[in-house]
Amino acid sequence: MLSLPLAFIAFIAGIIFLYKGSDILVDGTTHTAAHLGVSSLIISVVIVAFGTSAPEFAISVGASIQEYAGLVDQGAAISVGNIIGSCIANLLLVIGISALIRPISVQKGIVKRELPIVILFTALLLVFGVVGLLDQFHLFGALLFLVSFCVFIWYFIKCAKKERVKTEKFEEGDLLKNGIMIILGIAGVVLGAWFLIESAITIADFFGIPALIISLSMVAIGTSLPELVVSAMASYKNESDIAIGNVLGSNVFNILLILGASALFIPLHIADALDHLLILIIVTIIMVPILLTNATVSRGKGVILLLLYVGYLGYTFFGSLVF
Repeated sequence: MLSLPLAFIAFIAGIIFLYKGSDILVDGTTHTAAHLGVSSLIISVVIVAFGTSAPEFAISVGASIQEYAGLVDQGAAISVGNIIGSCIANLLLVIGISALIRPISVQKGIVKRELPIVILFTALLLVFGVVGLLDQFHLFGALLFLVSFCVFIWYFIKCAKKERVKTEKFEEGDLLKNGIMIILGIAGVVLGAWFLIESAITIADFFGIPALIISLSMVAIGTSLPELVVSAMASYKNESDIAIGNVLGSNVFNILLILGASALFIPLHIADALDHLLILIIVTIIMVPILLTNATVSRGKGVILLLLYVGYLGYTFFGSLVF
């Protein structure tokens, strides 16, 4: 664990890496989408979401491996709590702040295609948790989730090919340059998030904040920082497809890839977090009218989402001890 002075230095460094990394990532994404002739929504759902989900992957899968190796006792709690908390933070906190920065225009395709997919897999998580497919039958459930993830990626690659359009002529080196920008942007965002997570845990521990509160709030929020910064930057640059696509894609990555990979090692005891999982499903369904009404997430809706998130944190702190 970092010393307190180093924690404050890491906190500042994290902010710098997150800001600059997200700036490079958004520019690289939009230019790559234009070069390939596909929408930035497709790129953000698949490529950007993969990068911004890296902190969740590292923490959740890492916690499962540590419990499997006998190094920790609460690996499943950390893994599941981080993912559910991060998914809720993505929908309420990330979209809420992004909408405050600039109202987000919503494509009809998002409501017709991307959002139903997120609702489907969130509901599937609930079903798997109730019937034990991520508990006593966790290996079978893990394989189903990972196969579903492969189908999800295949589907969006197919969509990208179908939606390909003619574009203006680019120089040969442009695609390589933009690809490098995406890689550097993802690296900067992930590194910045790691700095912030480590510094936040150290500062919280110094001031005597319970470990349970840290895992359910600070870690979940911390691992959602890449999504927050990338979507906020995209909103500022009026790239609405990236702002929304990053969030929805990240939630699918979190559920299918990260929980699927985590369940390969240990039972996840999803039923222990049933109340938070139900909240996640309700929040996901609430996004339908939020995104559908006037095809815009206005600043007013952003305020509502943020208030809902404050309410969720209040419930987490004072109304529920899940693990």
